Amino acid sequence: MNNNLNTISNKKVMEISADGLSYRELNTKLREAAAQGIEKFKLTDVCGQRYLGTGLNKPVEIDIRGTPGNDLGAFMEGPEITVHGNVQDGCGNTMNDGEIIVHGHTGDVVGFSARGGKIFIRDSVGYRAGIHMKEYKDKKPVIVIGGNAQDFCGEYMAGGILILLGFNTHEVNFKANFIGTGMHGGVIYLGNKVETYQLGKEVGIAELDENDNNVLRQYVNEFASHFNCDAEEILNRQFIKLFPRWLRPYGQLYVY
Repeated sequence: MNNNLNTISNKKVMEISADGLSYRELNTKLREAAAQGIEKFKLTDVCGQRYLGTGLNKPVEIDIRGTPGNDLGAFMEGPEITVHGNVQDGCGNTMNDGEIIVHGHTGDVVGFSARGGKIFIRDSVGYRAGIHMKEYKDKKPVIVIGGNAQDFCGEYMAGGILILLGFNTHEVNFKANFIGTGMHGGVIYLGNKVETYQLGKEVGIAELDENDNNVLRQYVNEFASHFNCDAEEILNRQFIKLFPRWLRPYGQLYVY
């Protein structure tokens, strides 16, 4: 384990090798150093350590080389995390603010119950991406996925924006089923074709209007800037919008 402290672009930067560190030890180091004024962390040799970024409520930058474990950025309140690799399950769990940028794939339940912040994933994700996303006051969570997603993406969405670009796969159609099951808020934009049987019964399909195009362009431009790809090439795809047909689909379920 090595810790190096230096200054880059007037920012106090700490380099930490995570080799041999438990997730508790690594997270303790991050919190203590952030409290002492460190503004950027470079973590190397990360291999399955959980909860990185949890408990940090300052706008610090965390650059990760390796594969972080579950709940990366859980309950996050401001940091910017960049991962040069893949990420396990629960990335952005109950995230409130900040940004997570993944140069790879993520596992299941990315953005679970997120109510703010942005997550950009270069490749594909597992099951139940964006489940229980919600909006809180002026906060609106955003997840942009470059590839595909597995079943139940957008499940029980109550707010926010979920964008599936589908541009870096060889598939013409999305393979996921039960998309938007239980959806009662927010919006999903899809860049690949989908059949109605793949959608939850609560989901409607529409063409994009001018506001939708503006929203999509904003986040595709951000995605392209993170991953050095052509925003216009992505935007030339034929996008559709998925929206909730009812705001309270289960409102009468327990009414006698």
